[in-house]
Amino acid sequence: MADFVREVMTPGVVAVRPDASLVEAAQLMRAQGIGDVLVAVDGQVLGVLTDRDITLRAVADGADPLTVSAQAVCTPNPVVVGPDDTVSAAAELMRDHAVRRLPVLENGHLVGMVSLGDLAVSPVSRPAPAFIDRMGPGTWPGTPPD
Repeated sequence: MADFVREVMTPGVVAVRPDASLVEAAQLMRAQGIGDVLVAVDGQVLGVLTDRDITLRAVADGADPLTVSAQAVCTPNPVVVGPDDTVSAAAELMRDHAVRRLPVLENGHLVGMVSLGDLAVSPVSRPAPAFIDRMGPGTWPGTPPD
């Protein structure tokens, strides 16, 4: 089981300029087969733009995706993690901030992304609750009586 973000993250990042149109960002997402891009300039993360952001914050309001910029609808100042942070810390950040993706920064430089899906395929190692070793056959929750 993975212990650190670097073991489960997707290395490399896909980013757009803050002034890129939503159409440019969506075309890049389609070409890369991804649901989000970072909005960045000179390696500094300004925000995360998801396909859902484009849909709900622009298209649903009737905005023209050719003229609206990525920075205008992205989620600004995203929560980030480091590659040496634990998987459990990343999962806790996602839960606490209700996000599904975290940019991974190392020494201030973007090195990857970690998503809820990345964490789902790499379960966090946790010790079994103490009561489990005291349970006998047929005592598991949901087990029908003999």
